[in-house]
Amino acid sequence: MNSKRLSSRFALCLGWLLLSLAGFAQTRTVTGTVTSETGEPVPGASVKAVGTTTGTSTDAQGSFALSVPPSVTQLEISFVGYATQKVSIAGKESVTVQLQPSSAEALDEVVVIGYGQVRKKDLTGSVASIGAKDFNKGVITAPDQLIQGKTPGVMIINNTGQPGGSTTVKIRGNSSIRAGNNPLFVLDGIPLSGTSARPGGSGGFSTDGGNPLTYLNPSDIASIDILKDASATAIYGSRGANGVVIITTKRAKSGEPTLNLGASAGLSSLLKKPDVLDASQFREAIQHYTPSDVATADFGSDVDAFDAITRKAPTQNYYGDITGGTENGRYRLSLGYLDQAGIVRTSELKKYTANLSSSFKFLDNKRLGLDVNLLVTQTNENLAPIDVGVGFTGNVISQALQWNPTRPLYDDNGNPTYISPNQINPMTSLAAYKDRAVVNTIVASVSPYYKITDNLEYKLIYSVTRQTGDRTGRYIAGMVDSSQVQNGMAFVGNNTETDQQLTQTLTFNKQLSDAFNLNAVAGYEFLDYKYYWNSESGSGFSDVGLDYYDYLLYSTISSRSINSHRDPSIQLQSFFLRASANYLDRYLLTATIRRDGSTKFGSNNRYANFPSLAFAWNLSNEAFLKGSNVVNQLKLRLGWGQTGNSAFPSGASRPRFTFGTQSITQANFGNPDLKWESSATLNAGLDFALFNSRLSGSLDYFNKKTTDALFESTIAQPAPPSGKIWINLPGEISNKGVELSLTGNIISKKDWGWNLTANATYIQNDVSGLTGYYTTAALRGQGFSGVLGQRMVNGQPLNVWYLAKYAGIDPTTGTSMYMAQDGTVGTPATDSKYDPSLNKFYVGSPNPKYLLGITTDVTYKKFTATFNMNGAFGHYLFNNTMATVLGLSNLPSRNIGNYYDNPAANEALSNSASASTRYLEKGDYMKMSNITLSYRVGNIGNTIKNLNISLTGQNLFVLTGYNGFDPEVNTDGSDSDIPSLGIEYLPYPPARTILLGVNFSL
Repeated sequence: MNSKRLSSRFALCLGWLLLSLAGFAQTRTVTGTVTSETGEPVPGASVKAVGTTTGTSTDAQGSFALSVPPSVTQLEISFVGYATQKVSIAGKESVTVQLQPSSAEALDEVVVIGYGQVRKKDLTGSVASIGAKDFNKGVITAPDQLIQGKTPGVMIINNTGQPGGSTTVKIRGNSSIRAGNNPLFVLDGIPLSGTSARPGGSGGFSTDGGNPLTYLNPSDIASIDILKDASATAIYGSRGANGVVIITTKRAKSGEPTLNLGASAGLSSLLKKPDVLDASQFREAIQHYTPSDVATADFGSDVDAFDAITRKAPTQNYYGDITGGTENGRYRLSLGYLDQAGIVRTSELKKYTANLSSSFKFLDNKRLGLDVNLLVTQTNENLAPIDVGVGFTGNVISQALQWNPTRPLYDDNGNPTYISPNQINPMTSLAAYKDRAVVNTIVASVSPYYKITDNLEYKLIYSVTRQTGDRTGRYIAGMVDSSQVQNGMAFVGNNTETDQQLTQTLTFNKQLSDAFNLNAVAGYEFLDYKYYWNSESGSGFSDVGLDYYDYLLYSTISSRSINSHRDPSIQLQSFFLRASANYLDRYLLTATIRRDGSTKFGSNNRYANFPSLAFAWNLSNEAFLKGSNVVNQLKLRLGWGQTGNSAFPSGASRPRFTFGTQSITQANFGNPDLKWESSATLNAGLDFALFNSRLSGSLDYFNKKTTDALFESTIAQPAPPSGKIWINLPGEISNKGVELSLTGNIISKKDWGWNLTANATYIQNDVSGLTGYYTTAALRGQGFSGVLGQRMVNGQPLNVWYLAKYAGIDPTTGTSMYMAQDGTVGTPATDSKYDPSLNKFYVGSPNPKYLLGITTDVTYKKFTATFNMNGAFGHYLFNNTMATVLGLSNLPSRNIGNYYDNPAANEALSNSASASTRYLEKGDYMKMSNITLSYRVGNIGNTIKNLNISLTGQNLFVLTGYNGFDPEVNTDGSDSDIPSLGIEYLPYPPARTILLGVNFSL
């Protein structure tokens, strides 16, 4: 009996086993890859077989393999921040899924704010967050270029086309007369000094200061968050008045080691230059204006000197990173190499970067953690001789523009044509000058943290930033003037900067009840900045085939110069507290207070407090809107805050001295009452998402008032010569305006997708309450020595143009006519009351009233096209190049601008230029900053993952009526260190770039 029962049970089990094996044999394995809308792999995405509980997640390469029953025909893929997507697997063994962002789910994304993070939907201040997928593409040498045109209220100007050249960044306009207007940049929690260790140049050598963020590799950056209003920036206190830009680099990820590689190569060419006469036009001009000089001014050739000094410049960029580890020990190592030749011959930028980030967790409960980061960069630059401070001989740009197009550039022996020491062949300048700069940067940080409880965490950050800059230059004078063959010159410059940071924070975050959440952070911060430089120069060298800076001692004794400088101590000690409350996920309140103490300020005002308060109301979570099919998000924000500005020289409040040859001179007199420049901002905003989040955006109104402006003033006589003292000016600087951002998901289908984003800004700037006025904007060139073109004065915007009003050419005398104070028009030659130097008017602002940015992307299956445009309107630029470089008085020996081709104007060659509205032009422009076409190939075999190929066009064209090089321009015209804006004078020209790129994973 027992034997029969055993046999029956065995037969039953065997039957079940065979049925199970038969069922298993009918399952199949589906493989696939999940990518973002830009083709990047999405690790950790959820993959589920529809109608079952079977599922898996993607690996670090975005790949997955899932066994599914034969009845399953669809997979469901989801990931935070992206719309859930279903894909058919009927008759397929492999699929590729491209996820699209979801505005609704994106509200749960984390945004980086000062000393912490917050969900986007919990923001109470005006904060813009830009991820890597939305960055500008092309040859990017510094991170600020990644976000140009991407968010309202932010104006970014590439001051020059020089590789690694400087930029101007302004958030919500200008607000300071003297203390600087650039925002504070924060790198992974490290506040940066905003200075560069590259030594400066003069005396014909390049004078552009370069971008202090060039040492960062854009491929290492994960996101950039911009804090715009004071309720968001008050946590940075004395440095938050101009906004804060938080740069977050890519972090280590757990999983199997993954190698990501990218490479790009391309060519750059001249985008735009002033229109000058070609050879035939030049001959016509000589025939018309100076017919007696035809025989001596026409050399029979047809050359383009500007084409000769520029080139089709190659660029190559390589990048790779490897990441992996476990949840308890993760690492990421990246390497980068950029070689960008400049479009002006002899100029070049090479950059080598290495970045190591790691994260560790300790103890059984994993409450103890440690983050360690190390960034190492070296930049090598060859700089072209483009000095905006040169005299009438000009720099290589003016020499090329003015070159007689009928004169050969080279003689019969192949040597650069020699004219005279006052009229230099631009090819000679390129050969005579040699200018090299090397900057080494190390940014190291260690950050231990401990979770005291589930809701309370302590964190410490200690960082050191060390930069050293070395620059060498030589000038072979004999190439330019044979009589100066033994008067070559050379210099060596060395700069060093060491910055240290110690920050401690205690963060509390707890859901105190079903209705109430509290998040708070308290902290202490100490910053220390040290900067010094030294330089040596000499002249009297004869050319023996060696670079002069390698044997400076050979120079004549009387020409040698030794200089050194050390900044007074810059230290900042701060205490801060921020608390955020969320009630019912509808009512949000954030309060911040920071107390800063700085060695920059007077002993009577060493410390100051910077408070802020902000409130937000999530109307979409109210009963009357919750669940609406039309309104998915609607949030009102209201905030006020006070911030400071300390971007001015150290030691301003203390006596400072200059040591000369056996002499000591007091350069600055102490002011114990010097205090912070303060800005108070009121901000009201509206965030919304409509129609199932197909349309989303924000609208902000801001009103910012700055008082106690910092200013370096000359002490009234009797006083020591050149005696200076820093003071706080009376008066108020106001910036108010409106910002609008809109994003529309126009098409969202299986194979087609189209998104359109636009942002617009209106800014009004004015000054009131000043005593007197202050001048700046040095205009350069022959006849313009000592001429300043801008003022800071009541009732006008900052840097308002103050120029004579040009009224045309007098048909009788051929000279310029100007307007007098009584409104009449005449020429200075006939009546001195029309002297332009005595009749000046406020004639417009260099500050744009309107900013515009447009981004759109169209996707069809594996193809994606992205277009980015940015522009500025409602401002005026001074074409200093036209005013003093390309005038009629150049004839017959030099070329002129192609603006005098109307003989009916009958302008006299002797007509001298004046600083007038004749050269003041509207600066309105709209630039196609980049177009990228990409094709997502996907996986190739089992080795290459997520292969993507792209073609990018950068700075393809600009729509403008401006006649100079580029309306996106800002040649430094500061006077007495008062910043200027809107001058163009012989800049390094802008470039157009075509770039082919590829990236993939292994």
